[in-house]
Amino acid sequence: MNENRAVRNKKLAEKVIKGLKSRHMEGFFAETKEEALIPEGSSVSWGGTMSAAEIGLTQVLSTGNYNFIDRNGASTPEEKRQREIEAYGCDYFIASSNAITEDGILVNLDGNANRVSCIAYGPSHVVMIIGMNKVVSDVDAAVERTRHEAAPINSQRFDIDTPCKQTGSCANCKSPQSICCQLLITRLEMHPDRMKVILVNDDLGF
Repeated sequence: MNENRAVRNKKLAEKVIKGLKSRHMEGFFAETKEEALIPEGSSVSWGGTMSAAEIGLTQVLSTGNYNFIDRNGASTPEEKRQREIEAYGCDYFIASSNAITEDGILVNLDGNANRVSCIAYGPSHVVMIIGMNKVVSDVDAAVERTRHEAAPINSQRFDIDTPCKQTGSCANCKSPQSICCQLLITRLEMHPDRMKVILVNDDLGF
């Protein structure tokens, strides 16, 4: 990463962390993606976040000293749903955010909503791994990024037929296979320090 960009990211992260604190969330800054790890020993699940996969966290969780509830390891749709339900009771839920504002508001968009519902309620702790590429100025910019950048890119990962997968651009569709069904804006956390946000000085996820 360019040295000037790295310095700018660190200064911007300080502003974001201050905003998170005002919203009852803990913020941390990791200079490199290798630093963004969590303690062992708890039940852990995740919301399919590419950011956690990119830093090797899901590999650590699946092979380390954790009770790892991995929906991707399910062999049937019924087993996958059961594991998603089990995630609500886990100690740590690992996720990312489609966008985060400079003053600490998180914006996330889901199709099935298992991820956004766990972010909102259920797991004792939520650990968000967020690359500095996802920091935007305000909520409007966060929603814009989420719908017009993150969603069309994410659609390429799935076996679905939506306009954005075909064109790369949001069509504000109502497709039965849309991955843009539930929009969650987290402006405050009711339970102080339940939400822990690790800002990584790197481009992660979409």
